[in-house]
Amino acid sequence: MRDTVTPTHCPYCALQCGMNLTPAPDGRAVEVSERVDFPVNRGALCGKGRTAPAVLSSSVRLTSPLVRSEGGALVPASWEEALERVAEGLGRTRAEYGADAVGVFGGGGLTNEKAYSLGKFARVVLGTSQIDYNGRFCMSSAAAAGGKAFGLDRGLPFPLEDIPKTGCVILVGSNPAETMPPSLRYFTELRENGGTLIVVDPRRTKTAEQADLHLAPRPGTDLALALGLLHLIVAEGRTDEAYIRERTGGWEETRAAAMAHWPEYVERITGVSVPQLREAVRLFCEPEAAMVLTARGPEQQSKGTDTVGAWINLCLATGRAGRPLSGYGCLTGQGNGQGGREHGQKADQLPGYRKLTDPAARAHVAEVWGVDPDSLPGPGRSAYELLDALGTDIRSLLLMGSNPVVSAPRAAHVEERIRSLDFLAVCDVVLSETAALADVVLPVTQWAEETGTTTNLEGRVLLRRRAITPPEGVRSDLEVMHGLAARLGGDRNLEKGFPTDPEEVFEELRRASAGGPADYSGITYRRLAEENGVFWPCPAPGDPVTGGPATGDPAVGDPATGVHPGTPRLFLDRFATEDGRARFAPVSHRAAAEEPDDAYPVLLTTGRVVAQYQSGAQTRRVDELNAAAPGPFVELHPRLAERLGAAEGDPVAVVSRRGRAVAPARITTAIRPDTVFMPFHWAGEGRANTLTNPALDPTSRMPEFKVCAVRLETVGADRPAPSSP
Repeated sequence: MRDTVTPTHCPYCALQCGMNLTPAPDGRAVEVSERVDFPVNRGALCGKGRTAPAVLSSSVRLTSPLVRSEGGALVPASWEEALERVAEGLGRTRAEYGADAVGVFGGGGLTNEKAYSLGKFARVVLGTSQIDYNGRFCMSSAAAAGGKAFGLDRGLPFPLEDIPKTGCVILVGSNPAETMPPSLRYFTELRENGGTLIVVDPRRTKTAEQADLHLAPRPGTDLALALGLLHLIVAEGRTDEAYIRERTGGWEETRAAAMAHWPEYVERITGVSVPQLREAVRLFCEPEAAMVLTARGPEQQSKGTDTVGAWINLCLATGRAGRPLSGYGCLTGQGNGQGGREHGQKADQLPGYRKLTDPAARAHVAEVWGVDPDSLPGPGRSAYELLDALGTDIRSLLLMGSNPVVSAPRAAHVEERIRSLDFLAVCDVVLSETAALADVVLPVTQWAEETGTTTNLEGRVLLRRRAITPPEGVRSDLEVMHGLAARLGGDRNLEKGFPTDPEEVFEELRRASAGGPADYSGITYRRLAEENGVFWPCPAPGDPVTGGPATGDPAVGDPATGVHPGTPRLFLDRFATEDGRARFAPVSHRAAAEEPDDAYPVLLTTGRVVAQYQSGAQTRRVDELNAAAPGPFVELHPRLAERLGAAEGDPVAVVSRRGRAVAPARITTAIRPDTVFMPFHWAGEGRANTLTNPALDPTSRMPEFKVCAVRLETVGADRPAPSSP
């Protein structure tokens, strides 16, 4: 048994690092070892990946359904009782208030099979339009901007292996040294090869320390920064006019907008000096190839779509998109943040990245599902809007793989909304802060206990393999949906449309995605096992990609077999728009939704630390990770700390218009004097998202996590201490 090695992938971030699992000596868990054959991480793992098996322990995770007793406590129950309660709670709401009074909230960590089934379950079994997922909080602004510019959104349109071979990378609002450590080698190798790294971040992070140039703009001004760089590119004659003429549209209006953002004006807005702006342009434009990569920093803003569009403009103006070793990409955060939205758990999408409002898309998917296209509901609310409607328009909620009590903006309000529900059912591995509020909690399998596919940040579809048997009393999410479909479908036998075998689900997903922008129809479990993953789009033999060709001939495959090889690199011949041209974004700077004032004079930005992940529901249960990152903190500049009268480790209250959080001070010159930083992994009084602003981007509906106005207080003081920078 000890000789049994299962090659699989990490359950955490979007790198989906390869790892091998071997049964531990006690037979109840697994041990992690290097898997050097997987090209993304080449054996390297961060602490979260190495310690992932700790969450498999029965002492940590849920092993029995829980139901709310008459006395108010959660008590163990049988699966039969738990499923009956869920079906009764959701069914009662649907009968009394209509289908849209039932909400469904998913997660970016669900496998493709689960995400696909959850979208189908919401629309076919429940008949509700009210489904979205926490991936809306991840890269929705980048997705919207990428779709506008290129006609297709895939996190990276090229493999990670291209990064060390380019000439310059501008990394905007990303700290991979802490968020995805195994990826840092790509940027290290870039510099070893003679390339340069520019990091844009208001903090001097561990990643910024390795940069050739660090730009530290004021939070919320990334849009102005990008416009200022484009202004200089034009003024210095560094545009690629032939490329602009042959492969793009919308340049004249975009150029005019950029020219209104002259360097001195941008310096006043961002705090980035004119010499630094000029140096960034020189480093970016001098090499033959270059890339711009964004992450949550510029994306989690109420103008995130425009901001990402402005950074894409730099690539288009200099001819650095759709060319070898060049282009724009987004560093996706969540483990299946890419695949999780491609197949139907997002409010406005159907499988294959099809639009829910497209009659042809509805007809295709409805045929696969065996339902009338007119029976499919239209688009519903986005994630925050759905959470904000709980207890009023939405009376019951089925939630899978998310912990919005910690992760949502204006979290105290979201917690209040969740508490006001008539009925809440949660499927999770652990008793998260959100699960603790549920009427029914269903314990579900996790990564090493189940087989399924995920899609990493490169668009590489991967196969996670089951390595151990889950504890007795634990079922998969697919089994949950099968059981609920049987109970809620009446005499329609809907459970037949919700198989419990993940490969059977994937085979249906292939058919549903066929011909769509995210075409998985040419991908099989066997191919994934044999080829270490396959990049989408990958149509079935002989089938074209109808969502707009992303390469010269997407139907080209092996001449002998006709098998499509997948598409590691997009847009090399044309973009996925009707005319094959990319579109510039004619945007202008505008302020954040909430700027500092006399009452709230400091800016707050939030993010992650290396030893914790997302809401911390799982990582906070791992002793080794807690030892490295035991709790929240407030990072502030010495000048700000002196004004406040706070010393290292002193409790500091951070107050916004939405609430108050308290955490120890961490004093450092690595942050701007007008800004404080808090990680968002913890609940309780240190919950950073108590403070954050739910102001939404008008296109992506992304909340403005990355910037809001706060004041600082010394804990226990009768009145606020001065906190102006």
